Amino acid sequence: MGNSQRGFASMSPEKQREIASKGGKAAHQKGTAHQFTSEEARAAGKKGGQASGQARSKKSARPVDKSSTPAS
Repeated sequence: MGNSQRGFASMSPEKQREIASKGGKAAHQKGTAHQFTSEEARAAGKKGGQASGQARSKKSARPVDKSSTPAS
């Protein structure tokens, strides 16, 4: 697979942001854009924090390879 000169991912970040901004503005104008309530935002933040904490605890729970430590 080579580099394609087509598609959204091949555009510069500035161009992507410009196009995405137009879509967001159009959705708000049309009335179909989702707006989080404070309760929804709180639940999403809590869920993200829990997922992040689980990933950290899994990293720290890895078994330690004792074969490379010097014997006392």
